[in-house]
Amino acid sequence: MATILCVDDEPATGVVLEHHLTRLGHRPLLASSVDDALKTIARTPVDLIIADYRMPQATGLDLLGLLEKEGYQIPVIIMTGYSSIEHAVVSIKSGAIDYLTKPIRPETLEIAVTQALEVMRLRRENEQFRREINRFRSTRALVGESSQFRRVMDTIATVAPTKATVLLEGESGTGKELFARAIHDQSPRHDGPFIALNCAAMPDGLIESALFGHEKGAFTGATARTAGAFERAHGGTLLLDEISEMRLDLQAKLLRVLQEHEFERVGGHQAIKVDVRLIATTNRDLRAEAEAGRFRADLFYRLNVVPIRTPPLRERKEDLPVLVQHFARRAAEEIGVPLNSIAPEAMDLLMQHSWPGNVRELANAVERAVILSRGNPLRPEVFQGLLDSALRPAALAPPGITAHSSAPAAPTAGAEGGAAFNLDALEWVAIQRALAATGGNRSKAARLLGISERTLRNKLNGRRDEPAAFPD
Repeated sequence: MATILCVDDEPATGVVLEHHLTRLGHRPLLASSVDDALKTIARTPVDLIIADYRMPQATGLDLLGLLEKEGYQIPVIIMTGYSSIEHAVVSIKSGAIDYLTKPIRPETLEIAVTQALEVMRLRRENEQFRREINRFRSTRALVGESSQFRRVMDTIATVAPTKATVLLEGESGTGKELFARAIHDQSPRHDGPFIALNCAAMPDGLIESALFGHEKGAFTGATARTAGAFERAHGGTLLLDEISEMRLDLQAKLLRVLQEHEFERVGGHQAIKVDVRLIATTNRDLRAEAEAGRFRADLFYRLNVVPIRTPPLRERKEDLPVLVQHFARRAAEEIGVPLNSIAPEAMDLLMQHSWPGNVRELANAVERAVILSRGNPLRPEVFQGLLDSALRPAALAPPGITAHSSAPAAPTAGAEGGAAFNLDALEWVAIQRALAATGGNRSKAARLLGISERTLRNKLNGRRDEPAAFPD
């Protein structure tokens, strides 16, 4: 049932419309002028408006303009007793969804109302899908301004329109799957399916079926024919994540699919032709793996048509501020808190971290910080737990300070009976390294460690073996 507002200065027309719309199962509301109509809309949600073309003071076309001005997205059907092509054209151009002539016939009214409500339903549904798609795309948006990032994006823009196989090589957490999706989105196959299969996450007994599908009865539990990743990706893109983990025998079958564009399901004997663009990712040096005999050399050369290296975060540190803003905005929207500023000290701390987990580690750190901050500005303290130098002293050491430098070495199990696993000992090593790196400046050392200067002072006062060479 829809709520339909009928606007006409002739009471008889309003009665007729009320009768027919009630019979159709809708809820009619009557208004004798545009002003009355606007007052009704302000207090009652309306699904559809049927308005007379000509009325005293303000017309149905005036109502269309006022609705647009006020931001109402309500469909309007214009009706008139002076039927003409000119009136119909003007009404549609002004934004009306349909045009009726008087006297109103029940059949014509029913068709017009049904079609108008269906069009609006589809528009709302389409808008909802659009919002969901945009939100989904924003969650996997590629963000960066560095020359390394732009170089990768330029390569993607060049290779995306082609059918070439792409090999994405890079450390874990560098966003290889996001780059793969960018290739798909920018390709002529963007309307086709994008199927991703993680070769490292699939059990050995299921990976072949996951790739090529299986026939009913092919193995125990195969109760029905099932399409594999290649079949489901027909006309689109197939991403094989961590392809270096694939068994050698399956690599031979994969090579055949890439060369012949056909395969057979497990337990089947009929060749199935497919049109699939393949993208593979790996966090290993696949050439070295092939030379060592752990990966088929012929498959490597077939995959390595367009190799793209995804740079680690430590090589694109200039992207870190914009990435932090992006992840903070996304996290704030998801948990429903306002997004406030990021303290310069916090950004300095993030810039000093080596980010072994790359962009994935950064995203998790920022999300955690937003949750702990509860809408307040992001301070260094909210990152301290994740970037605690006591757990990873080498990770936070600035360039030039390594385990082999002049900074105090980490204790070993042989030297101190398991001290390498003692958090207090590791914390003290981190403090010593920070003080050495900053020339004994406690303020800078505290920022480097991600703690307050007072906390650092308390930790130093609690140790009797504080180095005398480190003054305030």
